[in-house]
Amino acid sequence: MSALVLHLAAVEALVARPFPAAPRVVGGDSSGPSHHLVVLRASRDSPQAAARRAFQAELDSLATLLTARWGSSAAVSLAPCLEADGPVAEPFETLCNLAGSMHVWRPPGSGRWVGLALGQGDRELPLELLAAVGVDDL
Repeated sequence: MSALVLHLAAVEALVARPFPAAPRVVGGDSSGPSHHLVVLRASRDSPQAAARRAFQAELDSLATLLTARWGSSAAVSLAPCLEADGPVAEPFETLCNLAGSMHVWRPPGSGRWVGLALGQGDRELPLELLAAVGVDDL
């Protein structure tokens, strides 16, 4: 199976997966009472420009598939999370430290939002293709 098909299956599984009662983290993935956040793909080391372009192309291809399923996405800036005075809820606390924005869809009838982003915690860290699902209160 292609990576794109696997990513699509992972995103669809996240939409259907119940949220756990208590937060939990496994590797780079996390879940909590109102969210799931997973790394769909990570670079092997700090990415070069070519790797960044490849990751962006992968995100764009997955976004095209999600748009065909759920309609247009909205671009959501994560900058306000960095400027918040108080605590920021997950998955936004993690996302805003990795990415500047994300594409967001609202699958009909799910009561959830789905976000895709490219993230990198620091120049020396791997680039990540991230998928997040949360309770639709954006």
